[in-house]
Amino acid sequence: MAFVRRKGKKFYLVHNVRRGEKVKQIHLARLGERAQITDRVVREVSKKHPFVELNWRALREQVNSQQIDLADSDSPVVQKLVGELRDLNLELADLFPPILRVSESSGVAGELLVQLRLLQSTLQVKLSQFDLHRGRFGTASPHPRDVRRRP
Repeated sequence: MAFVRRKGKKFYLVHNVRRGEKVKQIHLARLGERAQITDRVVREVSKKHPFVELNWRALREQVNSQQIDLADSDSPVVQKLVGELRDLNLELADLFPPILRVSESSGVAGELLVQLRLLQSTLQVKLSQFDLHRGRFGTASPHPRDVRRRP
């Protein structure tokens, strides 16, 4: 039977195999700090361990049930996410375009711009999702377009 196991800060997909009276645990895949079973993981595990039959649907459901619960503000996972977002904001605030010109490699500057644009589009999608479910997520600051000017 395969299952997702946390060891330290990382998640692993593991499978128990009985050999005689002993059970040995095989590591099928490393899933990282945020457990995700992607199509790539499925392909790699199926290729590397062709004789192990796995219920991918049940494994994905198990992983999805461990996702962040934003309703629990005291959760260490939520606190870590808020801290990481705060740190990212501070890092980005300190980043100025002239720094990109100083860089010896135009590839570094280009990659940074690509990642910033990707972050921007991800944030737009996530903010739209939060706007759709605003009532569920408490009293977060309103979206700027929702703020009415007072005379």
